[in-house]
Amino acid sequence: MRFRLALLAAAAALVSSPAGSADRYDLVVRGGQIYDGSGGAPVTGDVAIKGQRIVCLGVCKGSAAKVVDAKGKAVAPGFVNMLSWSTESLIADGRGLSELKQGVTLEVMGEGDSMGPLNPEMKRLGLQRQGDIKYPIAWTTLDEYLRFLEAKGVSMNVASFIGAATARIHVLGEDDVDPTPDQLARMRALVVKAMEDGAMGVGSSLIYAPGSYAETDELVALVTEAGRCGGFYISHMRSEGNRLEEAVDELISISRRSGAPAEIYHLKASGKPNWGKLDSVLARIEAARKDGLRITADMYTYPAGSTGLDAAMPTWVQAGGVEAWIARLKDPETRAKVKAEMIGEPVGFENLQRHAGAEGTLLVGFKNPKLKPLTGKTLAQVAAERGVSPQDAAIDLVIEDGSRVQVVYFLMDEANVARQTTLPWMSFGSDAEGQAPEGSFLLSSTHPRAYGNFSRLLAKYVRDEQRLTLSEAVRKLSALPAQNLGLHDRGMLKVGNYADVVVFDPATVQDHATFEKPQQFSTGVSEVVVNGQLALANGEPTAARPGQVVRGRGWTGWKDGGCRKSAKDWSW
Repeated sequence: MRFRLALLAAAAALVSSPAGSADRYDLVVRGGQIYDGSGGAPVTGDVAIKGQRIVCLGVCKGSAAKVVDAKGKAVAPGFVNMLSWSTESLIADGRGLSELKQGVTLEVMGEGDSMGPLNPEMKRLGLQRQGDIKYPIAWTTLDEYLRFLEAKGVSMNVASFIGAATARIHVLGEDDVDPTPDQLARMRALVVKAMEDGAMGVGSSLIYAPGSYAETDELVALVTEAGRCGGFYISHMRSEGNRLEEAVDELISISRRSGAPAEIYHLKASGKPNWGKLDSVLARIEAARKDGLRITADMYTYPAGSTGLDAAMPTWVQAGGVEAWIARLKDPETRAKVKAEMIGEPVGFENLQRHAGAEGTLLVGFKNPKLKPLTGKTLAQVAAERGVSPQDAAIDLVIEDGSRVQVVYFLMDEANVARQTTLPWMSFGSDAEGQAPEGSFLLSSTHPRAYGNFSRLLAKYVRDEQRLTLSEAVRKLSALPAQNLGLHDRGMLKVGNYADVVVFDPATVQDHATFEKPQQFSTGVSEVVVNGQLALANGEPTAARPGQVVRGRGWTGWKDGGCRKSAKDWSW
């Protein structure tokens, strides 16, 4: 009803407005089935755009410089990727094609690590540790990085959380140490500065060193600053497996104590012994929401995750950074201790390789050219070829590659994945970079979620399995994440909002990426409009790079931005 009233109001405004010239609108998307993002039934009509904004919905008479014929197609708000790792890939290729071709118009980054703030040592190590993509680090703050992308030219909008680990490294380095009161105050100040520059909140990743060294009180302190600056907490929790329930309890506690909303990154129950914990996890989240806390989650639509071999080893051996980690692994006594902990029941760390098994650990990304021929093999295959145990193979690969080595872990129950897509507070994130099957991206493989996460939702779970309606899927791809981020002029097709629009065919939209051949584009999305400009037309990228920095509510550039006394001074 609300949407229909909006259409009537827009039509009335058109009737009362004077006739325009042939270029009355810059762009009109005509005759499509409009899914406004509210979750309501679609309405056939037009979307008219002038400049960067939507100026008419419904019957939009008049002419336009450009017209998109959307008859028989769905017209929706642009999709929000709540967990993007396009931090480096957009430097190499600003098109972000694997995601643009799925209808993504906003990339949200900052899972644990962010591209700023940086100190000189962080810049030095950042250059030293680069992989296939090489680039100068010409920025210091997170805002400077985002503005660098915007100036360079990107197809999609970009936003970021400040990484909790980034603030920690900036002040403490990469060792397993606790901050002094003065050091914690400096970390809090970094969060405030990032929030005033437009960060969305604080993002943590608590299974990886050095982020895992942060205790709950430290996180509460940082999130309290984000909350009073209009942001929220988003976390790859301390466990998604054996201690999953305790990790959810910690996230809820951080939200309660800080006053800030909280979101769980890529919610899952990892490892077959833990699949049955999903009921308990959902009950905890629902109870917190009923108690007035705004707890949400995002997910990717696959039964496998992707990270490094660091997630197979205890975090104590990784203190001080990758170089110190590798040096310790070369010591026979330390190596023996690490192997014993990798084989045994994990204590104090998350061993994803143990949950996946060596056969379920797929090698996809190496830094050392000599190891790249191993891409696409399992850890079990490499161990067998070398005549060593999977644990020895993993340790040797890390030493030889000089990196964490990117892998795919098969961890989840498909039934749990399908069930999670239906949760009303669930949005979606690829947990991958936007890329293309060309250039430096061909030097390594990837997870199919980079090319298919959003299309897979629309094809498999909406059209084929009918787990949720298309209207509801669009809401969870657009309006829900935008609302969670506090973006009141994006995420819905509404007069006055930024014109981020995706046109796709619900009958043919399809993911094609597989674990064997992940670098295959999705199909079915024909047009993507970003800030009023066509970034994708007839399924192919245009020359336009209309992406902008999208900033959070604490940005001092907003009329009512800046930080306040507490999170309670903000309304969601």
